[in-house]
Amino acid sequence: METISLIVPCYNEQESIQLFFETVEKVFHQMNAETKQYQPDYLFINDGSSDDTIKIIRELHKAHPDNVHFISFSRNFGKEAAMAAGLRNAKGDYVALMDVDLQDPPELLPEMLHIINTEPYDCVGCIQTSRKQNPIRAFLSASFYKVIDSLSDVKIKPNVRDYRLMTRRYVQAVNELTEYNRFSKGIFSWVGFQTKYIKYQGRERAAGETHWSMFQLFEYSIEGIVDFSDAPLRIATFVGGFSCFLAMIGILIVVVRALFFGDAVAGWPSLVSIILLMGGIQLFCLGIVGKYIGKIYLEAKHRPQYIIEEQE
Repeated sequence: METISLIVPCYNEQESIQLFFETVEKVFHQMNAETKQYQPDYLFINDGSSDDTIKIIRELHKAHPDNVHFISFSRNFGKEAAMAAGLRNAKGDYVALMDVDLQDPPELLPEMLHIINTEPYDCVGCIQTSRKQNPIRAFLSASFYKVIDSLSDVKIKPNVRDYRLMTRRYVQAVNELTEYNRFSKGIFSWVGFQTKYIKYQGRERAAGETHWSMFQLFEYSIEGIVDFSDAPLRIATFVGGFSCFLAMIGILIVVVRALFFGDAVAGWPSLVSIILLMGGIQLFCLGIVGKYIGKIYLEAKHRPQYIIEEQE
């Protein structure tokens, strides 16, 4: 019997955990009745939850000690850290990343297993085709994928989810990337291997509320672009060089006008506006450089991505 490790990051998900477990158990029961036998190995990652998440996970572990395990962080380190911890501690022949809110349909697991076992793929990912959401958020999401696809050498499918099934060698390759600043969607694409994507209709959360605000999603998208592209630095260089060129032309015009016409240059408001514009461009470019320096600073300190408080 082969084992499938199910990595399930949890942050304040007390309403969803039991429902998730029961739903996945039904899928495995049905799958094992029709095909070869697979053993689920649940690995819940408690990402510093402040509700009863860890209490419910402990109760599940006591009731099912053989196939329900958990890692609990000392504080909230973020979903990327939770996924990294899960991938490094998963022991199964196959490894699946899933959200506990059931937006990732467990019913797709049999199809994903069939693809990996019958076709030359080491990973099967999922693409969400549609879901009711804020139009602004949908527009920003689509724009992000277009931007990162044009700036980065690593190609990321639009609307791809973290939900995926991976072979052991694929997981080992991902675990070799030990950087502190992680953007998993880019990492999964960077390691290569043959990956097939299947599409599914988007779902609403089974319980609870999302913990991702618009600002957090925007910040996450910036992290992804910076982690997998140096294009912003090249843009900053171009903008700075072009601004310098315009400034030199402006200086030349002022000098020539003063030498040949002898009058002062009028227009103090416009001059102040230009100064403010140039200052803004400089600060913008400095901010881009600072973002990359900050990444280097975090990597150089070699701090752990997470601290485990409890593990069973």
